[in-house]
Amino acid sequence: MPDVYATISRAATAVTGPLAEILELRGADPQQQAMRRAYLSDVEFPPAARVVEIGCGPGPVARFLAGLPGVGSVVGVDPSPYFLARGRELARDLPNVTFVAGDGRAVPLGDQTVDVVVFHTTLCHIPGPERALAEAYRLLRPGGWLAVFDGDYMTISCATSDHDPLQACADATAENLIHDRWLGRRLPGLVRGAGFEQGRLRGHSYVEAPSSGAYLLAIIDRGADALLAGGRVGPDLAAALKAEARRRSDAGEFFGHIGYVSVVARRPALPG
Repeated sequence: MPDVYATISRAATAVTGPLAEILELRGADPQQQAMRRAYLSDVEFPPAARVVEIGCGPGPVARFLAGLPGVGSVVGVDPSPYFLARGRELARDLPNVTFVAGDGRAVPLGDQTVDVVVFHTTLCHIPGPERALAEAYRLLRPGGWLAVFDGDYMTISCATSDHDPLQACADATAENLIHDRWLGRRLPGLVRGAGFEQGRLRGHSYVEAPSSGAYLLAIIDRGADALLAGGRVGPDLAAALKAEARRRSDAGEFFGHIGYVSVVARRPALPG
């Protein structure tokens, strides 16, 4: 199935509403927050930095960025009208956060007007991520910072044994939500190819077991729905897969894992 984000600007609320909930759930997850703090600690925010997050969704990362030392303002860019409206609602008490409609490959902001550009699990959804990285280069002032965090979605797993049926749900979610499951492994080369100076590469690991959150349970649900929509399972089996994930969680038997990769790099400064 195609990446649903490819048509997110035209998607119905029945699609964008649940996605916004998943993104907010992930944004509030303590492990996800720890990974976010780790890779953003590699960025040297200048005083009153102007930060742009491309592919901001409903804004959990934009709101986090707004509270970091040195950050003056944050602009969230997304093509989805629903995400932007939800983002404005959730950030209504943050005067330094604004949202604009735009595609990551054609951002409606001026050349060299930004100090930091952030892609948080965005590039994997963009056909031609090279164009999005070129846009980031255009937006950044000389010496500005690029921070990219994305999944190594070839590692996504909810299986605890060979032929575990829950793995089919995890795979279906990746097929339905990710344009390029290999993107995380190509990030360093893509960033260098866009003209950025070699930056810091990190690996991150997200593990969800009972009592540690509900993000991967939501991934199972979405995968079961995708299998049902694709005619690969019937409604009874889809419901049974969701119920089995919760049974394991309640029994202390659930396990899920996703690997992530981050690259923090800089646009070269002007000579002299």
